[in-house]
Amino acid sequence: MTMPVKKNTPNKVTVRKTSARRTPFRAPMSKKPRIKPFDNGETTELSAVAETSSATEKLQKVLADAGLGSRREMEALIATGVVTVNGDVAKVGDRVHANDTIRVKGRLVKRGIMKAQAPKVLLYHKPAGEIVSMDDPQGRPSVFDRLPRLNGERWIAVGRLDFNTEGVLLFTTSGELANMLMHPRYRIEREYAVRVQGELSEENKDKLLKGIKLEDGMAGFSRIEDIGGVSSNHWYRVTLAEGRNREVRRIFEAVGLTVSRLIRVRFGAVLLPKDLPRGAKMRLSDDWVKAWIEDLKKGSSRAGVVPGREKTSAAATGRQTTRAGSGANKGGRKFASRKDVYDKGYEGVAETKKRSARRVINVNKTEKTAKRLSR
Repeated sequence: MTMPVKKNTPNKVTVRKTSARRTPFRAPMSKKPRIKPFDNGETTELSAVAETSSATEKLQKVLADAGLGSRREMEALIATGVVTVNGDVAKVGDRVHANDTIRVKGRLVKRGIMKAQAPKVLLYHKPAGEIVSMDDPQGRPSVFDRLPRLNGERWIAVGRLDFNTEGVLLFTTSGELANMLMHPRYRIEREYAVRVQGELSEENKDKLLKGIKLEDGMAGFSRIEDIGGVSSNHWYRVTLAEGRNREVRRIFEAVGLTVSRLIRVRFGAVLLPKDLPRGAKMRLSDDWVKAWIEDLKKGSSRAGVVPGREKTSAAATGRQTTRAGSGANKGGRKFASRKDVYDKGYEGVAETKKRSARRVINVNKTEKTAKRLSR
């Protein structure tokens, strides 16, 4: 009987496969290298869109930027309950995303992309006898009837002038710029030529410079200049940094003087041109508007802001910028002489009846000459 012979085989190491257990001591699995996609610029654009969509803005600011009116007007509009966001009635103070659907009285609000170009700014020489409103129950003439029509935009009045007050009245298509010019914290100067019945004594002048108490709080002028007068009528040029209802008239009435004529000759860095007749308008150049907005954000006095609020100076930045209001008495910081009150310090195209008539005549002449040459 033969016995089986055992072959000498090399020792084999047997590895037992254990089932993977989720223990806190388990070794981390090897990560596979991630392949980066080809960056053709789309990823950065998508990330930028995601960032803008996550950012929020106040609803009244968005509506004002869309050209529907000033922020105060939009707050009053939201309070009436006619504004909806994604189908829900909005409230004052709500914030919206870039992809939210906003409707006003059922109409969709088109939210344009912010452009680098300057907003449109129009200077109008308001005559007496016009109201600064689009709806008047009495049916009086409105300043908006004189403005040019816009496609997809709307003119916003920067402040108001009384029915019998004349002078500088600004309009813009930017709600942000309108809010900047009207908000009290920016302290934009307004300069008026005032004719009163009587003469201002030195005692009353000191009162008006120090400030007097009115029904809605303290009020006063930062500067007063006597520019003469004839008989009982006397002219003064005054400056203040706010625009409350009938404020100039009420300040003089507080010292017993009645204002018989009131002309606003300057708003910020914008002076009333002497060659712009009543009822005429002119568009401010884009370069001047950009420089003015930059100076306003800095709080520069040459932008027509109350001196002392300038944040950065040109010497500190080390660069030279276009001065808003250059040539116009340094942006109206100092009083001009009487003959230079209406000098303009900006570039623009004045739209007057005479110039428009000349333009039509010239066009007709060129058409007639072209017909003659064709014959």
